[in-house]
Amino acid sequence: MKEIFNIFRYISWVAIICSLLGSVLLFIVGAMKTYSAYETVFSSTLSSDSLSHMDTSEIATIYLIKSLDTFLIALVLFIFAHGIFTLFIYDKKIEQKFTVLKWISTPNIGHLKNVLGEVIVIILLVKFLEIILINLNSLTWEILILPVAVLFLAVSLKLLRLGRE
Repeated sequence: MKEIFNIFRYISWVAIICSLLGSVLLFIVGAMKTYSAYETVFSSTLSSDSLSHMDTSEIATIYLIKSLDTFLIALVLFIFAHGIFTLFIYDKKIEQKFTVLKWISTPNIGHLKNVLGEVIVIILLVKFLEIILINLNSLTWEILILPVAVLFLAVSLKLLRLGRE
């Protein structure tokens, strides 16, 4: 029975490969958003009528914040792929030829969940900043739902203390 589980762990390659492919795709999309920021500033063209009330530098800032958000999600997918590989595929008995950065090493599944949770909180904060910048002239109290949710997520991560010894 133990051999069946040992063989079955290799199905996690599906999650690893798909996460890496998604990460590469999002790095490309993030680069395209950065290019859009440069294009907005240097060609002074507006891509949307909904942003026509804003200055080109403000629109470029929004594009850069969107690219930051996209890059963060790409990094989450990369960290997830590395964590799954480390936990389910990598043979820890083989001496490691390349040293891995301490923040990306994954000693257990709780640590992986903690890192992913922290990055998700940061992504939500960046998304809130993006929403604030786009709707700066028409803010309502409903916009507070996102930062309150981020606060609850951050507190719950602190209380769970995943992956901490």
